[in-house]
Amino acid sequence: MKNKNLDGLKLSLKLKEKYLKIIKDLPSKPKLVVIQIGNDQASNIYINNKKRICEDLKLGFEHLRYSSSVKEEEIEKKIKALNNDDKVDGIMIQLPLPSKFNSSFLINLINPLKDVDGLTSTNMGNLVNNIPFNVSCTALGIMEILKEYNVSLFGKEVVIVGRSILIGKPLIHLLLNEDATITVCHSKTKDLIKHTKKADILIVAVGKPKFIKKEMIKKEAILIDVGINRSKGKIVGDIDYLDVFKKCSFITPVPKGVGPMTIMMLINNLLNSYSKIKKDSD
Repeated sequence: MKNKNLDGLKLSLKLKEKYLKIIKDLPSKPKLVVIQIGNDQASNIYINNKKRICEDLKLGFEHLRYSSSVKEEEIEKKIKALNNDDKVDGIMIQLPLPSKFNSSFLINLINPLKDVDGLTSTNMGNLVNNIPFNVSCTALGIMEILKEYNVSLFGKEVVIVGRSILIGKPLIHLLLNEDATITVCHSKTKDLIKHTKKADILIVAVGKPKFIKKEMIKKEAILIDVGINRSKGKIVGDIDYLDVFKKCSFITPVPKGVGPMTIMMLINNLLNSYSKIKKDSD
């Protein structure tokens, strides 16, 4: 049987070896600071994963944890202090935040050079203008997987299901910059199947387990599954892997697909920030 898996885990391990060599030769240790507000369980897992990879790569890591009762002014003050801290190269706010906080306001307080999530208006604007610095990690990870497996985007019909600032919106510009034709679908889209069935490449990020079925895709489509959902004690994606497997040409598995690449792109962005900050200070 043809191996149809686009193996993000394998690629992430290859990149890890590459980054280890780069980090070993740096004059100082890049440092990442993660700000968390509240106690979202999924966020706790993601932060622990970030901590582990930073430890593996001998990078600096600090987790600043605040209760949901913290005042926004205190977070604002802390971000400004981190911006001015020469020992800090990357700052990220773990999303989602409790609803009373203005995520966009807090994110845009981060110095764009230290914005390892690529979510400040400056970095999003650079991406729109095709001069990207740091780009949202999941979106960048998807592009790296497609590149690793020599998937040409030139003139391809790419359909994205989901329009979040973390995935859908940055992907639009990354894909346009590679000359793909983009359709973006979301919760208000009418006749979703009409759109998904025309996709040469279908990227799904909706947070609904096994949402995409074989009747929703065209034969030989390439499927990128960003979903991480718990279903009957297992981790499953937004695409029904077993249902679509025979019909698609390639698919990212869940787990071991996009997830490992997201965290590796965070390291990529941290090293970008470190290099740019050091270059600007010389």
